[in-house]
This record gives sequence, structure tokens and C-alpha cells, in this order.
Amino acid sequence: MLCLLVWIAEAQNKIFKVTDYGAIADGKKDNTVAFLKAWSDACKWKGSSTVLIPEGTYVLRTVIFEGPCNGQTIFRIKGVLKAPINPFLLTDQTWINFRYIDQLTVTGGGTLDGQGSSTRKRCKNNPNCQILFTTMVFNFITNSYVQKLHSIDSKGGHFIVFGCENMTFTNLTISAPADNYNTDGIKISQTNGTNIANVKIGTGDDCIAMISGTKKVRISNVFCGPGHGISVGSLGRNDGETDVEDIVVKNCTFTGTTNGLRIKTWAKPLKKTLYASNLVYEDIVMNNVQNPIVIDQQYCPHNHCNPKEISRVQISNVSYKNIRGSSHTDIAVGFNCSKYRPCQNITVEDIRLWRYGGKGRKISNFCSKVNGASHGKQIPPSCI
Repeated sequence: MLCLLVWIAEAQNKIFKVTDYGAIADGKKDNTVAFLKAWSDACKWKGSSTVLIPEGTYVLRTVIFEGPCNGQTIFRIKGVLKAPINPFLLTDQTWINFRYIDQLTVTGGGTLDGQGSSTRKRCKNNPNCQILFTTMVFNFITNSYVQKLHSIDSKGGHFIVFGCENMTFTNLTISAPADNYNTDGIKISQTNGTNIANVKIGTGDDCIAMISGTKKVRISNVFCGPGHGISVGSLGRNDGETDVEDIVVKNCTFTGTTNGLRIKTWAKPLKKTLYASNLVYEDIVMNNVQNPIVIDQQYCPHNHCNPKEISRVQISNVSYKNIRGSSHTDIAVGFNCSKYRPCQNITVEDIRLWRYGGKGRKISNFCSKVNGASHGKQIPPSCI
């Protein structure tokens, strides 16, 4: 009976080691074909399967791991995966892509090395050189986990989540040089149900960005810096975008970031109103953050916008509670809302922010076209 149980367990949990398919961990050989063969067999296995990447350094070109698979699939990275420095060896603005898979786990304690800094040097004087390749993309993935990984020096963003449901990101370290632009940590769109916990992010763009169609997000114990903060948006640039709602950010720390908690929308004409609502920010620490709390409905990063246009995005039901720490600038809280759709039901409670660099330096808040209420201690005094 015991032998039968062992046989059943082995039959249900099959390991597919990439080195058995010809992968060589020398940091030079292109292992894309070997990885795809291992994935294909694991995905076809009728039961739980594991694609195992042992210790060592493996070079991969653009690769797509596609489902559906016949059972739970684990992609266990123990080694280092390296993107080629030459961007012409990559395609479709992505490096590693998972698609149409249920019950996927990407884990293992390994490292994803985008070699972005080397690619940027190589492309410095070549206008035809594409550099913004996302390290890992999840398209139409459900009930899945990404955990215990290190993503370093991405060419573009680190993780993109699109069209997914019930995704969990936990115990990750995500890093890129602060001056490498467009290296977002985790960017989410058209996705319902995302949990992000115990993640350390330092990049040259948003630590986390939630754009069109992002719903039901829970973010906790994230350490952000350097970077541009945790952002809802940008939203409202184009028709066809969908609402963002039900976002909770708790117990997070920002250090040396350009923004802390930011909601950003474009001042663009839209055929119908777009909504960002039911957002909760609670128990947040700011350490020398340039703009700790921001609603910017005149978002225009390159200053090529029509100043007469106003945002068609309605922001409502947003609460900030127990936000404390230091601001690098004289504005602690900045609410610049739409003249067309003023912010509604914005509440601030127990906000304690002071000017970085010592006592006696004045700090204030700014409010425009915002309706709401303030409660508890307010340092500096609330403008709502």
C-alpha cells in the first residue's frame, strides 16, 4: 500500500530539469530551445509538474511559456537567468512571458538579470536600438504565485500583469538603477485580484503602477525606494480605458522616492467619464519623500499638453489614514483635482508630515477642486 502511495505521488509531481534538455549554465549559450522543450513536456504532464532551473547562469532570448497546462505547474528558478545585452536578440518588448495558465508558481530563490545598464550603454548613440523590454510578463494567468525571486537591472519594467485574476507576488526583491527610466517594478492592468506583500522595490520609475482596469488590489509591507512611489495611473489618456477600483495599500515605507502615494490622470478629452474609486492608504511611513501624498489631474510628464484641457477622470472615495514621516519639499499633501470632475469624498486622518532637514522649515498642504473631510491630528494643517 505504501509503495502504491509513493508511486502515485511521483506520478503526480514530475520534475523536468532544463539541463536534461540540453541547457548549459555557462552564461554564454542560448538556452531558449531547451527551456521551451522542458516547458512543453511539463505543461503536457497530467498532474503537478516542475520545470527546474538548477544553479548556474543561463542565457535566454525572448521566450513564451504558454498554456493551458494539464495541472499545477511550478517554474523553479534556482540559478540566474540572463537576458542578452544585444536588444536585437529580443522581440515584442518582452523577455520572459507566461500566457494562458492556471495554477502557476514561479519561485526558487533565483535571479532574473535583465542586463539593462549594459544594453543602455550599447544603445546610447543608436536611435534604432529598442531598450525597453519587460523582464517577465504575465498574460491571462489565474490563481498563481510569484515568490522568492530577485529581479535586477531590467531593460524596461520588471513585471507586467495583464488580463489576470487572483495573482500573488510575495518575498521579492526588485532593483534597477534610479536613473534608468521606465523600469517600473510591478505594473498591473485589466486584472482582478492582486496581492503584493513583503516586497522590496528600488527602480527608476513607479515601484508599483495600477493602470486601466485594475481592480481588487491588496498591497502590504512594501519597501519602495528609489523610485516614483506607488501609483494609481496614469489614467485618462485614451478612450477605451476602464475603471480602477478597490485598492488597499497598508504598512508600506517609502525612502528617497520622488512620490509616495500618487494618483495621476491626464487632462485629455474622453468620450465618457473614467472612474478611480474606493482607494485606501493606511499606516504609511515617508522618509525624505519629495511628494508624499499626491493627486495630480494635470499629469503631463513631458510638458507637451494643452493647458486648457481638463481631466475627465472622476476620483472618489479615497482615504488616507496614519501617514507619517518627512517630506523633501514644502508641500506635504497636494490635491490638484479636475475642474470638470472635482475629487469627491477624500478623507485624511492622522497625517503627520514634517519638512526633511530639521525643525523650523515651513511645510504646507495644497488643495484645488477637492471635496472631503479631515479627522484627527493634521500636521501640517489640512486644506480640506
